[in-house]
Amino acid sequence: MLAPHLIDFSKLGEPDIGFISVAEEGRTLPFVPKRTFWTYHTPETIVRGRHAHYKTEQVLVALSGRIIVVIERPDGKLLSFRLDSPHQGVYIPPNSWHTMQYSETAIQLTFASELYDEADYIRSYELFREVWGQK
Repeated sequence: MLAPHLIDFSKLGEPDIGFISVAEEGRTLPFVPKRTFWTYHTPETIVRGRHAHYKTEQVLVALSGRIIVVIERPDGKLLSFRLDSPHQGVYIPPNSWHTMQYSETAIQLTFASELYDEADYIRSYELFREVWGQK
């Protein structure tokens, strides 16, 4: 299983004409996306996420603004990523507790490996620790 890591997407273009970035399965995305969604207008005081997944892999991209992503691995290791460029994302593997905090102008694009299924979510931090042997 892959560890959380930054992904650099292509940045094609020039400042005077603009840029395009591309996400492709097998090249930049480590899975075939089955669901894509975005979040926006999140107040800076709100921390989103606060869950893990049994199966779902995700790649998060800050299309605008800044997003701080904190990931806790099953072994308790904490990783922090600052997303503030639309040509970079962070990979979040299954079984990783994660939170996101946004700047006022942040728009987050998410590629997910699975369709939405509430049974795939671990929404209790205590259950996350129990499932992964960190009681």
